[in-house]
Amino acid sequence: MIDISKKSWQKYFLFGSLYFIEGIQQSLAMVIIPIYLLDKGFSVPVATLVAGIGGAPWYLKFVYGPTIDYFYKFGKRTFIIIGGLLGAISFFVLIYIDPFVFLIPFTLFLFLSHFGITYMDVSIDGWAIQISKEKERGKINGAMTAGIFAGLAFGTSVIASIAQVYGYSMSFLAGGCIILVIMIYPILVKDVKKLEKRQKIASILKEEFKKRNTQLIALFGFVSTIGYGLLQFVIPIYMKTILHMNIGQIGLVTTIYPITMVIGSLLSGPPTDRWSRKTVLSIFTGASIVSATLIYANTWQILTIIYAAIGFLNGGILVSSSALMMDVCNPKIGTTQYSILVSFCNFAEYGMESISGSLIALLGFGRVFLYSAWFCGPALLVLYFIRLKKNDIH
Repeated sequence: MIDISKKSWQKYFLFGSLYFIEGIQQSLAMVIIPIYLLDKGFSVPVATLVAGIGGAPWYLKFVYGPTIDYFYKFGKRTFIIIGGLLGAISFFVLIYIDPFVFLIPFTLFLFLSHFGITYMDVSIDGWAIQISKEKERGKINGAMTAGIFAGLAFGTSVIASIAQVYGYSMSFLAGGCIILVIMIYPILVKDVKKLEKRQKIASILKEEFKKRNTQLIALFGFVSTIGYGLLQFVIPIYMKTILHMNIGQIGLVTTIYPITMVIGSLLSGPPTDRWSRKTVLSIFTGASIVSATLIYANTWQILTIIYAAIGFLNGGILVSSSALMMDVCNPKIGTTQYSILVSFCNFAEYGMESISGSLIALLGFGRVFLYSAWFCGPALLVLYFIRLKKNDIH
C-alpha cells in the first residue's frame, strides 16, 4: 500500500487525480449533456432543467458528510471507491437510454452519476482535512482545483470531440472508462481511519454554526457562487444558439475555461497559504466583474478571451474560499461541517444552473451576463465582515 503521509507530493497527486475524475464527470454532465439534449430537439429551459435536476445531489452534501463521519470505521477511501464506481456505471447505462423516448430514466441515471461523484467528493474533502496541515491547505486545494479543471478541460476537448466524431454514446463510454482507470490509484493508497470514540456530531455542529465567522463564511460561499452558477450552462448554450457552433467547436472553446482555472488555482495556492485568505479572495472576487463584458462577445474569439479571464479568476476564488472553509472546520466533525459549508455554494451554483434556461428566455443573454457580474458586489460586502485573528496569517 502507498503511504501518502510520508511525502507531500503524493497527497497533491492523490487529491488532484481524484478531482480529475470530478472534472471528467462534470464535462459530461454539465457541458456535453445539455448540448446533447438541444441536439435531440429539447428546448433550452428543458435542457437546463434536466441537467440541473441531475445535479441535485450537490445540494445535499450536508447529508453525506454526517454519514461518512458516523461510519468512521470504514475510512474515507471506502466511500471514495463506491462513489467513483457508481459514477462510472451510471454513464455506461446512459449509453442505452434515449432521452427523447425515456427522459425520466435518463434524468435518473444522470442524477446517480452526480450522486456517486458527490459522495466521492465529500469523502475526498474529509480525507484532506484529516491528513493535512493548515500551512499546506492552500496548495492541496490548488491541486484539487487544478485536478478538477484539468479533467474538465480534457473532457470538453477530447471527449467532446469523441461525441462529435463517434456520437454521444461513445463519449459516455469514454468518460466512464477514464473514471474506472483513475480509481485504481486510491485503491492502492493506505487509508487513515479514526480510532477515537465516535463524536456527538449534532451538538458539536450546533456550537460551530453559532459562531459569527462560520455563518458569514457560509453566506459568502452562497453569494459568491451565484454568478458562477449563472454562467455554467449559459455560455455553452450561447455558443450553440447565438454563435451557431457545433459540439466539437463548443468543446474546444470551452476547454480554455478549465485550463485557465487550473492556472488560477495553481498560482493562487501559495499566496493563499502565505498571505491573508481575505486578501486573495478580495482581489479575485473584485476582478470577477469582468464577466459583464460578455455582452460584447459577438465572436468566438472575443468570447474565448473573456472566458479565459473568468476561468482564471474563478480558479483563485475556489482555492482561497475552500482553504478558508477548511480553516474554520472543527477536526472532530471536519467532513460534516465542510460538506455543509460547501452545500451553500452548491445550492447557489446548481440552483442557478437549473433556472438559467428560463432566465435566458425571460431576460436574454445580455442581462444574465450583467447579473452574473453584479453579484461580485454583495460577495465583497460579506467578505469585508469576516474577521480573522490578528496573529493568524490566514
